[in-house]
Amino acid sequence: MENKTKSCIHCKLCTKNCDFLKKYDMDLEGFSKREDLAYNCFLCGKCKGVCPKDIDGKEIALTMRQNKVKKNNNVILDKDYNLLLKEKNPYKFANYKNANKKSVLFPGCNFISFLPKTSNKIIDELKNNDIGVIFDCCQKPIDELGLKEDAEKNLATLRNKIKEENIEEIIVVCPNCYYFLSKKLDVKIITIYEKLEELNMGKKIKETSIPIYYPCPDRDKKAFFNTITPFIEGKIKNSFKETQCCGLGGCAVSKESEISTKFAKSVALAGEEKLYTYCASCVGNFKRKGFSESYHILPIILNIEEEVPLGMKSLFNRVLFRLKKQ
Repeated sequence: MENKTKSCIHCKLCTKNCDFLKKYDMDLEGFSKREDLAYNCFLCGKCKGVCPKDIDGKEIALTMRQNKVKKNNNVILDKDYNLLLKEKNPYKFANYKNANKKSVLFPGCNFISFLPKTSNKIIDELKNNDIGVIFDCCQKPIDELGLKEDAEKNLATLRNKIKEENIEEIIVVCPNCYYFLSKKLDVKIITIYEKLEELNMGKKIKETSIPIYYPCPDRDKKAFFNTITPFIEGKIKNSFKETQCCGLGGCAVSKESEISTKFAKSVALAGEEKLYTYCASCVGNFKRKGFSESYHILPIILNIEEEVPLGMKSLFNRVLFRLKKQ
């Protein structure tokens, strides 16, 4: 990290494009010296996208977080993360009852929380095609908190199940799961949209223009979004490129609530009446912060009408899927 930041030319492009860096009046080289702000970064990747030296603020933050954890004997002393750690380290709502198939759905944490009706529809339809389901957390939130060893330990359960059940394919609905698990698992990982196309399921979204919000992990490569395009008929518009993050990235909301709210509300400044995306967390936060015409693409493709819960009901939904039997 230190060697990379030494190449910084202090052009301040990162600062101009990041509200977090702007707040503390620093560039990426300056950020690398502020371990006290390690958990204030949203890990959105916007800084790397504009840096002429390809310096990555996300790498800087993650390295500092890991260093802080090591100094504290591999624990996080910050009370802001107690609830998250209690739920996800390890994941309390894991359910492997129906993992004994060559192909399994991995819906992740937040999709089943915000879109339970759609989740049940997908699970039932895939079951008819001899596809199982695993309820678990991909462990990205734990890894991003700097608890790299804990994340690896928790992922061992998933790796063991893949081996025991001879699972050959994992189907994900979440961009975060897609990118994180692709680096962690030695098994084929595809998106739910690829599987729907393979099974000839789902309808096309037909609109004159379709303003898309690209979630942070997919903003650069758009590998996940490219699997959705067969279901879209209309002009795809990158209308929300000025929105740095939905406000939930990097577990930074507890440290920078004002910036987080500003991020979420900034989509309203794009001048669009509607917003389409493919991340349940993004949809939930945009709706929570007032942009009611935010829509997840998958329910539309499956022709399902569903209201996104904005309160504690989302957590309750995760509990229900923990108890789900097929």
